[in-house]
Amino acid sequence: MLINRLNGLNGRRVPNLVVARRVIDKMTTAARYHIEDETGEAMVGLVVPGMHTNGVPTLYVLDTISPDDSAIRQFHTFQQGDERQDELIWWLQENWRQSRAQHPQKKWDVPLRYLGDWHKQPGFMIAPSGGDLLTALDWLDDPDNKMDFLLAPIVTLGHPHTVGASNAMINFMMAPQPDGTALRVDFWYIDNKARMFMPITPALYPNDQLPSLVEYPWHLVNEERFSGEVRALEDDGLLITLVLWDADNQPPLEICFLIARTGATARTGSDKLLIVITSCNYPYQPPKARIAPLVAMQPDDDMYKVFATAWTQSEAVDYTPESPDWTPESTLLEYVHALEAHLGLTKPESTESSEERS
Repeated sequence: MLINRLNGLNGRRVPNLVVARRVIDKMTTAARYHIEDETGEAMVGLVVPGMHTNGVPTLYVLDTISPDDSAIRQFHTFQQGDERQDELIWWLQENWRQSRAQHPQKKWDVPLRYLGDWHKQPGFMIAPSGGDLLTALDWLDDPDNKMDFLLAPIVTLGHPHTVGASNAMINFMMAPQPDGTALRVDFWYIDNKARMFMPITPALYPNDQLPSLVEYPWHLVNEERFSGEVRALEDDGLLITLVLWDADNQPPLEICFLIARTGATARTGSDKLLIVITSCNYPYQPPKARIAPLVAMQPDDDMYKVFATAWTQSEAVDYTPESPDWTPESTLLEYVHALEAHLGLTKPESTESSEERS
């Protein structure tokens, strides 16, 4: 049970803090993988008002998201923040928003938020550095970020495994490591009023006592496969638009492709649009499809509105390949070709061939 307390700078009140076990596990995995260099990840979770904690809000850290391979990881240096990380945060937030709307739960009926970043520091540097403070203040002062606080845990390795007294108000956790040492996570909090890092006491909760988030989508998990699939579709003369859409009225969202044939490769059915629907665990689950009339589009059109129009006018296609026709090695291009054959959208004879026969 969490207790209220006054912590930090000049007795300033800081929030309660709850951390999911999965978060510490992911911190441990990342820190040990980049054992010689600094590393870190973004954290997402909930800010629940203090209705039952004497007005003190509670931060729930539910997940931590790694940057892509472009992150700079060196001794004494770590820089993160990239489009993939932002897209994963958006993915989790949007799925959480839809889940709240469809399955409201009073306690957790708050938005999923970015809470801050954790990072590993060299040696036993268990407190944020002066550079960390400047970075945090710059972030808080940027009106585009719309943040009035940040959570900034520090991870260090190689500590002797000690356990604090049960009644001590400490701001760190220890995680035993296979070599007999311990990973240490020190939790720090900063807001626009204090303008200084303050210690914040964490409580570790089992995963099953906290909300779970949806799994990550295949197009962000396996970017190499996604790039290859898109390139193959475009090389075949297909015009494609990626849209994340609630295709089955339950989270997670589906990764959908609005597809049309263009130019010299246009087929007799080119007055139609195909909507290819993939689940977040594609290619282990085969795609599904819908067909819609061609929707007039202008260069500046909002593609989500275009997709919504096409979806409203579309009909489900009664074609879902099963094993052995579909395996995890199958591709979207193979599926589109099979789908076109199933729908009778066959290639027209070329003009050159027609003229030769005449």
